[in-house]
Amino acid sequence: MMKEIKGFSKLSKKAKLEWLINAYFDGDQSVLSSLQSYWHNEADIQKLHDEFIENTITNYYLPLGIAPNFKINNSLYCVPMAIEESSVVAAAAKSANFWKDRGGFKAKVINSTKVGHVHFTWTGDPQQLEIWFNERSKIFHEGTNQLTANMRSRGGGIKKISLLNKTHLEPDYYQIEAEFDTVDAMGANFINSCLEEFSKILEIGLQNTLESPSPLPGKLDIIMCILSNYTPNCIVKVEVSCPIEELTVDPTITPIEFAEKFIRAINIANIEPYRATTHNKGVMNGIDAVVLATGNDFRAVEACAHTYASRSGQYKSLTNAEVNSNGIFRFWIELPIAVGTVGGLTQLHPLVKFCHKLLNNPNAEDLMKIIASAGLAQNFGAIRSLVTTGIQKGHMKMHLLNILNQLEATEKEKMTIQAHFENKVVTHKAVVDLFCEIRNVNNIEKLNK
Repeated sequence: MMKEIKGFSKLSKKAKLEWLINAYFDGDQSVLSSLQSYWHNEADIQKLHDEFIENTITNYYLPLGIAPNFKINNSLYCVPMAIEESSVVAAAAKSANFWKDRGGFKAKVINSTKVGHVHFTWTGDPQQLEIWFNERSKIFHEGTNQLTANMRSRGGGIKKISLLNKTHLEPDYYQIEAEFDTVDAMGANFINSCLEEFSKILEIGLQNTLESPSPLPGKLDIIMCILSNYTPNCIVKVEVSCPIEELTVDPTITPIEFAEKFIRAINIANIEPYRATTHNKGVMNGIDAVVLATGNDFRAVEACAHTYASRSGQYKSLTNAEVNSNGIFRFWIELPIAVGTVGGLTQLHPLVKFCHKLLNNPNAEDLMKIIASAGLAQNFGAIRSLVTTGIQKGHMKMHLLNILNQLEATEKEKMTIQAHFENKVVTHKAVVDLFCEIRNVNNIEKLNK
């Protein structure tokens, strides 16, 4: 039965846990012990984690893995990846190693513009509003000088402010659209602060025009001020390429056959949204893992990538491939990624700081390149498996330990079963059957008894 409580956020951490254990676990103190076992043994670090969010009761662990040998623009990286899914780190590392000897990943940032909007309604004459805005747009820059001073000193700030008429979509609906360069910061707080100041400037300006103290005829209503996580002008492109004869990925298939099937797989993702969704999920396996490890907002990056994949009106692949007229196989990704290397968790979370140091403390543009390279590597590994051995062979081999841990196998049993499946395809049933055979029981139900 669900329990209700008022003022939960005002309770101490101890009181929160006491209520939770008593209300949902019948006072079982072993649950409390389990939660406490995930606390950090250094009180200061645990206090830091407790203050990241509200109502913290414990820490939730994810594995942090390393994919070495990422050669990006002729520099080698060990790429940190925080993810729970079997085979992702292994696939990324395998792809990175493959392309390291074929020139590596060539990456460039095309643009780093971010965007935000003041959404408002205006009942007056649209033409009058446009004239008013065009004549006075500088007041939005001037009115936020104090907010933007530090960002401008680092080479960023407000790049452009525009008035957009959206009345054809929604009655009386307009936007002030602003473009920003936030340099090495993700910049969400900076952008939102500027937008809220724009709304105040808009209110004052429409009520007190420069020509007259009388207001511009019409009614203003500020709906909301918020950045957009869709950043189609914050673009990074990463490419790998090699002569087609160097695509020696599997002894069962020729390089030409592999290239043809690989390109066909991309084409299918471009015409079939069912496939495109899973295809891009594989891309995001690599991207999200690095975004999370470096303390950035993977939900924002995910949402932006999927919107970008739909920009044509149909959801399509984020990656592309071809064999050009010179017989060179090219595989590339171009997508928006908005991340930061200063602010947020980057100077707070100990493991995030470790990951940035591991990557040689990249700036935001270099981190964009690293993240996109991980996504491209992951997608190459997935398609490589799909068009050759199939996805399950490698995935289930990595998943084998998860199955054995669920069965509470001993270390000796794990070694025996892993050796058995060294050259066999892993299935859950086959693992359970062998486990029951080793334990000398007929089936898993008897084992559980």
